[in-house]
Amino acid sequence: MVELRAVDKRYGAVTALRNVSFTIEEGEFFALLGPNGAGKTTVIRILLDFTRPTAGSAWINGIPSTDARARSIIGYLPENMQLPPYQSGRSFLKRQAALGGLTGRGRERTIDRLIDLVGMREKARRRAGTYSKGMLQRIGLAAALLGSPRVLILDEPTTGLDPVGIREFRQILERIKLDRVTMLLNSHILSEVEKLCSAAAILDKGNIVVKDAVAALVREGETLEDAFVRNVGVRGAV
Repeated sequence: MVELRAVDKRYGAVTALRNVSFTIEEGEFFALLGPNGAGKTTVIRILLDFTRPTAGSAWINGIPSTDARARSIIGYLPENMQLPPYQSGRSFLKRQAALGGLTGRGRERTIDRLIDLVGMREKARRRAGTYSKGMLQRIGLAAALLGSPRVLILDEPTTGLDPVGIREFRQILERIKLDRVTMLLNSHILSEVEKLCSAAAILDKGNIVVKDAVAALVREGETLEDAFVRNVGVRGAV
């Protein structure tokens, strides 16, 4: 469903990615791990066609990432979701749905379902200026799911959330997993990644250090954090 083929990305004299290749199967929850500056966000920007690779190519469901048809099946949640402070979560979702071509009663039913999914039924009509970080991320996730995307890309979605908020966000993603959505997750919260994702790739200095099933990356008696540090060294510890 998602594939990078020998991708390089250079910004002038700086090489952000070197010969990065991996695939994500349909319905797989896949984690992209690495220390800050490893190139994870660059991978995401290439998949979303926010930037183009210097060499190599990226594909979504067999379609080049540079093709608008590829982006039409992607839902994306950035690290820091931003809403106009005067707008309610529900009105934001209505506007996003309209931009995506959803109208009428079908739009209202879809918004109601997603608001319930992300646990915002009691708060969706409040102004976004009153929302916590967790509430903003929940509305952002609902927006990413409008149009029933086949691929969900999440870039550090739980950064800044408290432990309860992180657990609740994971539980929402576990429910989404039942719908066979393919997910690419960039996260430093490795305990949650270990519970949620079946496979992972670890990037360091623009290179893929290792890619495997999470169960294979973690040796007996280890956590995923132990496996991470073993592969990238203490310098990359989260």
